[in-house]
Amino acid sequence: MSNYTSADVPESSRVVIDPVTRIEGHLRVEMEAGDGVIKNAWTSTTQYRGIEVIACKRDPRDVWAFVERICGVCTGTHAIAALAAVEDALQYPVPVQARLMRDLVSGALGIQDHVIHFYQLQAMDWVDVMSALKADPAETAAIAKSLSDWPLSSAAYFAGVQKKLKDSIAYGQYSIFTNGYWGHPAYKLPPEVNLLGVAHYLQALVWQRDMIKIHTILGGKNPHPNFLVGGMACAINMNNDQAINQFSLSYLKQLVQTCHDFIHKVYYPDIVAIAGFYKDYAHIGASNPNFFCTGAPSEINTGAPAGKGMIKPGVLLNGDYRNVLPFDQDKIREFVTSSWYRYTEGRDAGLAPYDGETNADYNGPRPPYKWLSDHPQYTWVKAPRYDGHAMAVGPNARMMIGYAQGVSAIVERVDAACDKLGLPRDNAFMNSTLGRVYGRALDALINVDMMVDQLQEMTDRIRNGETSTFNPEKWEPETWPSSCKGVGWVEAPRGSLSHWVRIENGQTVNYQAVVPSTWNSSGRDAAGQMGPYEYSLAHTGKHPLVDPSRPVEPLRTIHSYDPCQSCAVHLFDEEGEAILTRQDP
Repeated sequence: MSNYTSADVPESSRVVIDPVTRIEGHLRVEMEAGDGVIKNAWTSTTQYRGIEVIACKRDPRDVWAFVERICGVCTGTHAIAALAAVEDALQYPVPVQARLMRDLVSGALGIQDHVIHFYQLQAMDWVDVMSALKADPAETAAIAKSLSDWPLSSAAYFAGVQKKLKDSIAYGQYSIFTNGYWGHPAYKLPPEVNLLGVAHYLQALVWQRDMIKIHTILGGKNPHPNFLVGGMACAINMNNDQAINQFSLSYLKQLVQTCHDFIHKVYYPDIVAIAGFYKDYAHIGASNPNFFCTGAPSEINTGAPAGKGMIKPGVLLNGDYRNVLPFDQDKIREFVTSSWYRYTEGRDAGLAPYDGETNADYNGPRPPYKWLSDHPQYTWVKAPRYDGHAMAVGPNARMMIGYAQGVSAIVERVDAACDKLGLPRDNAFMNSTLGRVYGRALDALINVDMMVDQLQEMTDRIRNGETSTFNPEKWEPETWPSSCKGVGWVEAPRGSLSHWVRIENGQTVNYQAVVPSTWNSSGRDAAGQMGPYEYSLAHTGKHPLVDPSRPVEPLRTIHSYDPCQSCAVHLFDEEGEAILTRQDP
């Protein structure tokens, strides 16, 4: 087993960002840095939840409601993966209209998540809010109009945004923009583009409130919409105001069109424009050179991925980003070498998800701790590997594989973006910090176009009299086999998500969720391979970190994976003493 701890590393500057994520505060990054670069890195998930254990010994029809609570940001995604896993195990067919409803819920979540991630959670890594105060609103308007015909692009509008910002700051109310790294030399946008970013930040807050209405129409509520094994919990009836009716369909069409316009006219153009000022990040933060996906954005697969969408399941290995290999779910193993779990066969064993174990075994220091990575185990995240490879998943993986497969909608957009950025026409740049940010925007654009088609198909089927949303055929346990297993896949906002279930005598006996952040934030495995977060920061020894007290550069890279932003960041000097505590905007 490789020596992968920091115990024997020569003394240097130790920088700790804890927590990074905004939702649960569970991601901690430890770095050894010096001479303006990161020399090594370890990422630790410091919160144990054990929902996989909670899912056991329950009626499989109820499991979705428990595992849906794995995440409140990607709300509904885990429920859908659970439904697909159970339906695969029971060989339970679902009506087409129910599948389309799930597609729309999944798509709405994916797109909303991408927009919120950039504007509310990551934009402040790239946009200097205080610089926007110096902008000429007329120039900002000219820039906005050169990007698209979005209606909120007048000089008067941007002057109004600037005034609100000035008035707020004049009264000492930085509010959501408190304690940013404003003025950091790593910020490169001119004031006018910074003002554009601030304005669209505020627009996105309003926009996302409408997006969740798609969930409430089809799933009853948000967060955590309602679902049903065998279909959906809502009915279609044009004569019932409590069901999906003509008004519901018209409103859904309006919401999807609003979503389409914002992605095409605001989000995607913003990303391409901002990327032009940060071209160096197309060469910073590359992950392990291995990727996989199981389909198109937000695609749902019951059982082994079938390749039903525009992007087929595929694998890219060893930096060969043009040769797509077939995906085989049986090649997945999870390791706990650096994790606070134990396997019956020992820490260096790799278990297939169907046979996975979730046995908590914390052996780390008692909190509060100063440094975790000098211990062999330093995280609550397992280390999934595909045929022995550390893999990265995410929107960029989908787009890279789609590009290699020759999907025209992806190839044309990527090539155009490369031309604007002065990069070779290729999918390789998407394995970078900038590439992950761009890949997410393109993913949203492809996804919203798919949603337009999905809603049209659902509407056309209703016109043809197809209204069934539930199949009662296998609802009763006596129709189930005594023993069975199943898997559900969803191409979730952060990448490929899978839920694996074993059912015996009407009860769930084993449950494992292998989520995108498990792949991306995994620690070292038995061979010493870093997971993508760690690899992105440390593998070249050249990732910038100019000012350890204001670590905007590594935050850009970690945030580009969409682990969500932190509520507070605590930085420590090499003696373990706190040198800064901040609240993220």
